[in-house]
Amino acid sequence: METYPINKGIGRSVEFQGLKSQYLFIFAGGLLALFVLFVILYMAGVNQWICIGFGGTSASILVWQTFSLNKKYGEHGLMKRSALHSHPRYLINRRRIPRLLRHKELPKRKRRENKRTNKGKEERQ
Repeated sequence: METYPINKGIGRSVEFQGLKSQYLFIFAGGLLALFVLFVILYMAGVNQWICIGFGGTSASILVWQTFSLNKKYGEHGLMKRSALHSHPRYLINRRRIPRLLRHKELPKRKRRENKRTNKGKEERQ
């Protein structure tokens, strides 16, 4: 009977050369976009050495930035950082402090309803 190795990576995020999850997609998508831009520049008639220089420098900057973001923010930190933009920086409350601390009373209608339900519960007991 043959034995098969057990996959110990179940439930873990994807990792390649230290890049985890979203950084891996940023890295791959960036390199793909740079390659397409390189091809467009070359087909447009730009000098070959300028295309190679642009491609090499921009690819190295992309690699450096992706690894630095991965090191700085970690696996989920970049998503947390982008989520900050959807939250307000601060909340404005223009009520006076004593009013904030005061217990809010129920309207008369709701007080009557609460009394009726409480009477019904007391009568059942």
